[in-house]
Amino acid sequence: MWVIVLPGIAMIGVTYAFARFNFGLFLPNISSSLGITATEAGIASSAAYIAFTLALLTSSYMISKFNEKRVIQFAGISATIGLLGIGFSYEFNLLVCSTFIAGLGSGWASPAFSQVAKNSLSEKDSDRGNTWINTGTSFGLILSGPVALLFTEQWRLSFILFAFITVLVLIWNTISIPLKENSFSEQNLFKKSILKKAKFLLIASLIIGFCSSIFWTFSRTYLQVSYNMNSHESVSFWVLMGASGIVGGIAGGAIHKVGLSFSYRTVLIAMSIATAIITTSNILAIYLSAILFGISYTFLTGTLIVWGTRIFKFMPSIGVSLAFLSLGIGQSVGSAIAGEMITMTSYAFSFILYSAISFIGLLVPIKLKDI
Repeated sequence: MWVIVLPGIAMIGVTYAFARFNFGLFLPNISSSLGITATEAGIASSAAYIAFTLALLTSSYMISKFNEKRVIQFAGISATIGLLGIGFSYEFNLLVCSTFIAGLGSGWASPAFSQVAKNSLSEKDSDRGNTWINTGTSFGLILSGPVALLFTEQWRLSFILFAFITVLVLIWNTISIPLKENSFSEQNLFKKSILKKAKFLLIASLIIGFCSSIFWTFSRTYLQVSYNMNSHESVSFWVLMGASGIVGGIAGGAIHKVGLSFSYRTVLIAMSIATAIITTSNILAIYLSAILFGISYTFLTGTLIVWGTRIFKFMPSIGVSLAFLSLGIGQSVGSAIAGEMITMTSYAFSFILYSAISFIGLLVPIKLKDI
């Protein structure tokens, strides 16, 4: 199992952590260097989420046309180009284009790996394999911290280094992932019967994406602006969040023991609490926020993967594509609105509002008969 899972963790790490979420980590330095506002930062961040969404829309076609291994390679290539583009950005428009290209890789990687797990892992190991691959984001965030500290003022060098690491990961996946005969047939994600079957999964994903977006994009900036945290303290917050996310790798095993519904609702409450307590002035509560968010976000996305693969057992990439498509739409809209909301009101009000909205997700039913 680990021959597939380990390179998968690495690829998710570079396409999600490096190419998407690290924008929030380096946002204070990028904003200062390029002179962009919070609204413009929200737009640049949304570009990555929009690309993620569009990539998910094309994932079914891509896998059927090129095979899941080729799609994983495309994901690595787009992440590399996008990271280099961010590193060499000297004005806002180029930055937006670069974050868009970087965001494509994550949208292709997750569905492709769910198909790899189905074709290469036993049914017993499939849920575990999928949720462990999903923790790649956390490992990527952990690695990002020391890089951010080492190149505190030289954020461009950080993104060039991330691009170099992504090339190495691409080579590792090319060697490790087997190239099997393609038995996947393209499916229309918007077919009425498919959408009806996945309607509650789509709603839950949309809410999780929307409510998590403010934390990913603005948490570190908030800590520096409102609490005068220095770079070392705010990066430590980011690394702690990433390290905690590794715990989310137990999602597959936990769901088997306590059920999908209980897991989803409990961890959604934890994410809401994490988003709220970052607004306190207590340093212990702030770091607890990082821990709770890291665990809950990774666990929730793992839950969405398991939910989607159980609904579409024979074509798991369809379920993952739909779940992450809705997640990406929520993050695209949420990030843009958060930037505008912060400009109009304050960081604290915006974080509390997003925390409150996440409770709507508790109303989403999980039909056990479908899974």
